[in-house]
Amino acid sequence: MRNNKLQNYIKNVLENMPKDWLNLTTHRLDIYNEELAKTEFINQFEALFNTNNFDNSTLKELPTAYDYIRLGHPLSCVLEWIIGNLHGLNSENIISFSSETMPVLAILRTNLLANKKTRILYSNKIPESFNTEILKSVYGYQFELKKVENTSEIAEFDGSTIFIASQSEITTQNLHSNIDFYINIYKNLGSILLINGQENESYISDIQHVRRRETIAMTPSNCLIALESLVENTPFINNNDDFETNKKSVLNSIKKVTETTLKPLVGSSGLSVQYAIMMGLVHHAQENHPKKAIKFIVPPNCYGGTNDQARRVASCDANVEVVDLPVDGDNDMVQSINTVLEKIANEDAIPYIIAEIPTNPRVEVPDLIKLKEALSKERTNANGEIAIDPVFILDQTFCPNVHFLGEGEILSSVRTISYASGSKFPSGGKCTAGYVVGNNKTVKLMEKIEIHLNLCDNEATDIQMEILAKQMPSMNQRIKDAYKNTREFVDFIHETLPEAKINFVSEKLAKQDFTPSVFSLDLPTKGNSAEEKEEYKRELNHKLIHLMITEIPNESKYCVSYGQLKGCYWTIPATSTQGTTKEGDKDYIARVSLSPDLDLDLHKKVFLEFVEGI
Repeated sequence: MRNNKLQNYIKNVLENMPKDWLNLTTHRLDIYNEELAKTEFINQFEALFNTNNFDNSTLKELPTAYDYIRLGHPLSCVLEWIIGNLHGLNSENIISFSSETMPVLAILRTNLLANKKTRILYSNKIPESFNTEILKSVYGYQFELKKVENTSEIAEFDGSTIFIASQSEITTQNLHSNIDFYINIYKNLGSILLINGQENESYISDIQHVRRRETIAMTPSNCLIALESLVENTPFINNNDDFETNKKSVLNSIKKVTETTLKPLVGSSGLSVQYAIMMGLVHHAQENHPKKAIKFIVPPNCYGGTNDQARRVASCDANVEVVDLPVDGDNDMVQSINTVLEKIANEDAIPYIIAEIPTNPRVEVPDLIKLKEALSKERTNANGEIAIDPVFILDQTFCPNVHFLGEGEILSSVRTISYASGSKFPSGGKCTAGYVVGNNKTVKLMEKIEIHLNLCDNEATDIQMEILAKQMPSMNQRIKDAYKNTREFVDFIHETLPEAKINFVSEKLAKQDFTPSVFSLDLPTKGNSAEEKEEYKRELNHKLIHLMITEIPNESKYCVSYGQLKGCYWTIPATSTQGTTKEGDKDYIARVSLSPDLDLDLHKKVFLEFVEGI
């Protein structure tokens, strides 16, 4: 590293940075502009650099870079900015990944859709997880792979040229005009992609979208290691001696919590896990039911990441289609599943159902006996032959304590896979890692899912596994304590604002261990037309959230979160978790999640102030 001014400034920033830069998984939405994700933070950070201002209080005031750290965060932005500066590139041209292979897959995906050739060159070795055969046969990616001794001899190519190099420290490279994408791999940290040339800047949003949906950014702790190495001009120091011990502990905890016996898998985020599930099932279908159509059945208003990712998988494979599954409000999940499965059976297609229980954000639980019957029913195709039975993919993030899959449990006899986002209860909000388990009828499916989790290099990182090892043993107790606070707050709102509609589990469901600590709040409204009523309610949502986070700044946060160790978290699904959901399916209501540890009396007091003011 040759720029002393940059070096000294970043060194001072690292010594004075806010603790939240390293420790938070989800960030404030009241100072976040999604259209300016990363750029607003970088522009203001650059202004501080120009005045040599690295004061802790000033750094705290910088706008939110991304709402979730899996998408990016202050430290990833700083790392990308400084690498851009050293190479004379915009920071947008630098994208860090926790995965070694996903930046390659991101470029291959864009070129697949554009029908453009790709050449992958490497100097020493390609990532261990890179599987050429599966990438071509299952993902449909086309490319040529070649080892090169000297980058100066790289000739022009009609398509994209990717150059992969493994490094032990971050160095400045002389960029070659015939190399479009540099991918530098850093053992145990991840990788950093440099997009070279103005003609390749059109790739930036597509690559960012892959990082957003199918993997994660380099984690804050690993970005810190990279930045410290950068400013000290030293090789990376990254001790992971305890990884296998922590992993064994986490897998045992997951088996205990879920009462399953198959080997669980732990990914870098819930969406990393979901991507492995989807691609693993596609792979299994191709091998066992070649040429048959694959249908991913997804609620249209579920978490935007799930919806978006399913459609992204379908857009890359003409044999895959997304089918809507209405589950909330006036729609009954079981009835919808019956209807959809009858149609798919008639078409002799392969049904994969993705659903949340309880649903998000309406917190509804279907009749589980009827659900089991609908999933177990033998159906026939148009020719009278027995149709392929469904695989039920259960997003259990809201209630990871409920036993669905263990021997003798409600879904033990149906091919069912369950997964949970680790940024919620499993880690207490301390990391993004997620996990997946399968019942005893999914042995072959889980094998395929593991192949794709490894191919994408999306297993949980060292620090993520360490956090889960510490937090998983207390998860069920935290779930109980958080539910108790949530039930009390819900009852209080019922008393003080009876006109509001609250979506929460019944006492009867709670006795069956459905004890989420999240509820949605449909505030009362007024107006002379449907438009006026909707506008009034939306304004009221923001008024409520603003009051709570202003009056209780140490505990009430405007964040996309759930299952945290402390505090109370508020969001509006339509503008956060449902970001990519179709407008007509969005929920403009307040979603509230409570932790086991908060000043509940103070939250009641401030909520009463809100009621008195409307």
